[in-house]
Amino acid sequence: MKTIAEILTSDLRSVAIAGHVNPDGDCVGSCMALALYIRKNYPDIAVTVYLEDPRDALRFLIKGRDFVKNDLSGIRLTGADDTAASSKERDLRFYAPDLFVLLDVSTRERIGAAGELFVASENTVCIDHHLSNDRIARINHVCPEVGSCAEVLYELMEKDKLDAEIAEALYTGIIHDTGVFQYSNTRPETLRIAADLIKYGFDFSGIIYDSFNARSFTEARFLGHCLDKSLLFAGGRVIACAVTADEMRSYGVTRKDVGEVVTQLRLTTGTDAAVFAYENEPGIYKVSLRSGPRCDVNEAASRLGGGGHKKAAGCTVSGSYESVIKTVISEIEKDLS
Repeated sequence: MKTIAEILTSDLRSVAIAGHVNPDGDCVGSCMALALYIRKNYPDIAVTVYLEDPRDALRFLIKGRDFVKNDLSGIRLTGADDTAASSKERDLRFYAPDLFVLLDVSTRERIGAAGELFVASENTVCIDHHLSNDRIARINHVCPEVGSCAEVLYELMEKDKLDAEIAEALYTGIIHDTGVFQYSNTRPETLRIAADLIKYGFDFSGIIYDSFNARSFTEARFLGHCLDKSLLFAGGRVIACAVTADEMRSYGVTRKDVGEVVTQLRLTTGTDAAVFAYENEPGIYKVSLRSGPRCDVNEAASRLGGGGHKKAAGCTVSGSYESVIKTVISEIEKDLS
């Protein structure tokens, strides 16, 4: 695909857009950028965005926008004649959009708020940048060499059809997945794109502070707890921390509030990789991995049923928090150069 116009054909009446579970800045920014782009330049197309609630720092992107839905509750599960269909899947096929676009989603299991509707849709597109992408759509535009989905999306858009709101959403996505241009996935093109976006006129420095750097007092306390609890493994080359659901409840945090813990762990001098695991369900831990140039955490995550990028990946592991850390560390050690 060379331009987004290739999929926004004249016969479309409806487009659904969805991101991944527990959406981060790149996911929310990309979804909102495409939705706004279609609504402003293709007004005859009805757009619905399906996103789980993001953390509070990202809500400025979706505030007041009634076309953003958290689930499929607005879809009637009956046929056109109001008679019950034989199955939920059949009903969802009836309400499937003309086009379903996934953004920043690498596997079907990672679709956040509308996975069933995606399965029921025939005309599907996935725009992504994950090395581990499973090519789950009819059309897959995947660029693993690009640092963020928002960058991939920007390069597909016609620049004269952007405005400040679209540019703001794209910029938010880019800064979150590149760590405000400090991660090694930052390309020369990344900085040129960011410079072009700033020209549209929005508070780019405020976005960096409010959505990337700032954290609530609750988040700060929990981060302190995780840093205090962390341990070194593999001769000091890997730092890791795991927390139980009870610990998270005691600090008043949810999975939306813990995304930056692994990033802070990775800043520890002398380490090549960082592991953060939190109990998402009883005995089931969501694991986030980050690394430097001497370790490919995508390899370890993939062997554990997950994936991502060489320096940022994730997976899900069952067990006690001690056994989860032991399992993940043993896989990472295989890839330490």
